[in-house]
Amino acid sequence: MIPYASRTGTKRNLNAMRSRGWRLLVSATGVHRNEGFPYAIDNGAWTAHQQGRLFDGAAFRKLLASHGQRADWVVVPDVVGEATASLRMSAGWLAEVSVVGAPMLIAVQDGMTPADVAPWVRGGCGIFLGGSTEWKLAQMQRWGDWCCAEGAYYHVARVNTVRRIRMAQLSHAHSIDGTSATRFAVNIPKLSNACAQTILKLETTS
Repeated sequence: MIPYASRTGTKRNLNAMRSRGWRLLVSATGVHRNEGFPYAIDNGAWTAHQQGRLFDGAAFRKLLASHGQRADWVVVPDVVGEATASLRMSAGWLAEVSVVGAPMLIAVQDGMTPADVAPWVRGGCGIFLGGSTEWKLAQMQRWGDWCCAEGAYYHVARVNTVRRIRMAQLSHAHSIDGTSATRFAVNIPKLSNACAQTILKLETTS
């Protein structure tokens, strides 16, 4: 499982993440730099939601233009916590994002079901598990099992503890992201080791 951390400019944290094989999640609402790391692109909807602002489509387009072609994947624009509005938003952006050529992930929100996104996933998109914390934790295994059956890429957002790392691994997640490594370099060895220990456990029981 690949760990991503929100981009930071702090050298100590970057060096610690680099030594442990972390990648960066570069947000449209942040500084558009990947600091020499492999990276993925976040559309910035979560940050806008937290700050009570509208989604910044111009900033997202700018990041796509500068970094999209080399990204591991791109999260298609979504609406946090609103299933119907989010599906409509993502549908409206799919064609534009696809031009970049990077793999696309559909952010799933509270109330969504696999049936809502099945046509996109069967067309090559992966899943980015967003939504509220309560819903995400309750639905993580369900979405992971479905992605596994469909052969789809599965990413779990906002994973900042050993417990959630283990949940993500057991739900077949290919990658996770969080801010704990971004903010606290001291947490990086613990989180990295948790990923490795979980992987070994899964391999020995498979």
